[in-house]
Amino acid sequence: MTPPKKMFSSIRIMDFVSLVAEFLGTFLLVLSVFASGGNAYVIGATLAVIVLLIGKLSGAHVNPAISFAMFMKGSLSVKELVGYSVAQLLGGVSSLYAYRIFA
Repeated sequence: MTPPKKMFSSIRIMDFVSLVAEFLGTFLLVLSVFASGGNAYVIGATLAVIVLLIGKLSGAHVNPAISFAMFMKGSLSVKELVGYSVAQLLGGVSSLYAYRIFA
């Protein structure tokens, strides 16, 4: 008797954690841009905190351009690039909606 197949066997737990980290990091970064009105010190401090919090989990790219550069360097696979980019774009759009709702 063979064991049942898992639904998400192609998604590893670490991949999921990395994608959630990129989503939340991008969410916080973009939200800090909106909430601070573009204050460079606030944005820089927020980015520093994000890098400290999620750097070991996902590399703290929090920007599709950085993810693409890491792909070109060979540090990311195509699957990771697509996953990171989607998570980052969703994080940015989600922060816009959160800002509009709560501000």
